[in-house]
Amino acid sequence: MSQTACRRQRRHLHFDALIQLARRRFEKLPEQRRCPDFALDDTLIAGLALFSLKDPSLLAFQRRAKDHNLRSVFGLQAIPSDTQMRTILDSVDPVQLRPLFKDIFREVQRGKVLEDYVYLDGCYLIALDGVEFFNSKKIHCDHCMTRHHQNGEVSYYHQLLGAVVVHPDIREVIPLAPEPIQRCDGQQKNDCERNAARRWLKQFRKDHPHLRVIITEDALSSNGPHILDLKAGNFHFILGVKPTDHAYLFKQIVQRVEADEAGTLEVTDPATGIRHSYLYVNAVSLNEANKEILVNVLLYMQIDPDGTCHEFSWVTDLELTEVNVCAVMRAGRARWRVENETFNTLKNQGYHFEHNYGHGCENLAVVLALLMMSAFLIDQIQQRCNKLFKAAHKKSGPKCALWEAIRALFFSFEVASMQQIYEAIAFGYVRPMLQPLREQTEPATRAEDSS
Repeated sequence: MSQTACRRQRRHLHFDALIQLARRRFEKLPEQRRCPDFALDDTLIAGLALFSLKDPSLLAFQRRAKDHNLRSVFGLQAIPSDTQMRTILDSVDPVQLRPLFKDIFREVQRGKVLEDYVYLDGCYLIALDGVEFFNSKKIHCDHCMTRHHQNGEVSYYHQLLGAVVVHPDIREVIPLAPEPIQRCDGQQKNDCERNAARRWLKQFRKDHPHLRVIITEDALSSNGPHILDLKAGNFHFILGVKPTDHAYLFKQIVQRVEADEAGTLEVTDPATGIRHSYLYVNAVSLNEANKEILVNVLLYMQIDPDGTCHEFSWVTDLELTEVNVCAVMRAGRARWRVENETFNTLKNQGYHFEHNYGHGCENLAVVLALLMMSAFLIDQIQQRCNKLFKAAHKKSGPKCALWEAIRALFFSFEVASMQQIYEAIAFGYVRPMLQPLREQTEPATRAEDSS
């Protein structure tokens, strides 16, 4: 790939442009402190820079405090100490960071990137799932949830409900604003993924009232109240379902099969020898307690050439036919991208998702998690749209090696933008001769020694 070709890309989706977009959003946030030493927008951008550079700790990031590149690339004028940074971010309401995700999503739409993610019936496929990012038996705050163990010990933890736009044929995901799963002020009971999903669905429809969406989730979501929430928000859905949890539902399927009222499809892939077996029925009751909630059920079996079987099942509001069961199956299985391409990437590819950068007394843990997710969103856009980033990634190898190369150049050279760093990694750069500053005083030192 030529250097000229790499530069022909969507400028408003470059890393540097999105960082400026984030700064403009943060500048709009109200400042509650009196006579602050450090501006709120600068501190939030510093947090975003921390996760963009993948520094393993706040202390490691603080060692960059006098780095001129933080000013040129991220626009930082001054960086608070790690203690000051934690104190400032602890008072930020996580709700204030949601608009940044919407701003970036709008830019992705403007760049026609989302057109590639339209999958079924003109809809975008969004995978939802919960993840734990903090756990301690000592450190906690009023928003922590608790686990009481048999030995009498108590664990304190935080979770998020992650939401990402996925496509079965596209590796990159587009993260949306996650929803914290935590205790609200004055609550004694733990929050739960179901309540967080209800809040997320309402807020998403408020932000994107006309966006056509299919929600895909695991088997925990196949319950009456949640499906009613999905229907109320005008969401299509493809939800995992298990025979052990829905005996009444699967009993109806058996009855439909016996009455010859179920559809079937058998397909063998000539290239791999894998057999795909589909059985589907429409309009059956979800369970005995919710007979009025009708769903369509797809049972799928993959038989490998060695005879190994993999079985999956989903409920959906999409009418199932021989024409679309394969697409529905692939959409249901794409739910794993929220775990494999999102949570596992954050945990294992340099983002240090489960590292405790700071917990605070109010909102610090959640604010840092949202800033990390914002950095991940920007990185995913680079991976999808930025040819320079792709070339640098290809040249450096694994993601962790790419982050290390970026940090090394950021530390060793004066740079004007992240694009410069991508270009240097992708195409190489001139290595100047190392010239220690002590050489400037060496002649004077020698003269003193001779006298």
